[in-house]
Amino acid sequence: MSPKTIPAVAGVAVVVLTAGCGGSSAGPPPTSARQPTSSTPSAAVATTTESADERDGRAASDTYLGMWRAMAQAGLTSDWQSVELAKYAKGEALNTITRSLYRDHASQVVTKGTPKNDPRVTSLQGNTAMIGDCGDSTNWLKYKTTGELKDNVPGGRQAITAEVVRQEDGSWRVTRFAIQAVGTC
Repeated sequence: MSPKTIPAVAGVAVVVLTAGCGGSSAGPPPTSARQPTSSTPSAAVATTTESADERDGRAASDTYLGMWRAMAQAGLTSDWQSVELAKYAKGEALNTITRSLYRDHASQVVTKGTPKNDPRVTSLQGNTAMIGDCGDSTNWLKYKTTGELKDNVPGGRQAITAEVVRQEDGSWRVTRFAIQAVGTC
């Protein structure tokens, strides 16, 4: 997978999954109607456990989203040396990001707004997760430091693929990503 130039616009959306258990608020039945107690939990109480694959997929997705948040923050000042970037990316991915930010810094260009992302783990094999995304850069645009738009190139929805790898310390890092043209998703 070869990296593409970081888009002029991108956004981050976080999906929150919640689960809960419901129960009756009517209180316990009268003493005469109570059943004997046992050490077996009631069938009405459901417990959910996350599998190792689900946990790894969530961690990989969280890292991917963290990379985009760190890029958006660094883009505000074209801070190509931001230490936050290395918390989420390394290798080819980190090089792509820092080179793009450095070019913006040298050109006196900043990126304003927030990218939106909707990552999905497309495969998980061992310590490597592949992520597919339809990122939206509509509200993440490049501006001259004078405040005017750098160009008339609009952002939009772009297909993105990323490789996220578990490190020896158990953390995850995006190691490669590729961004397709606007309109590819």
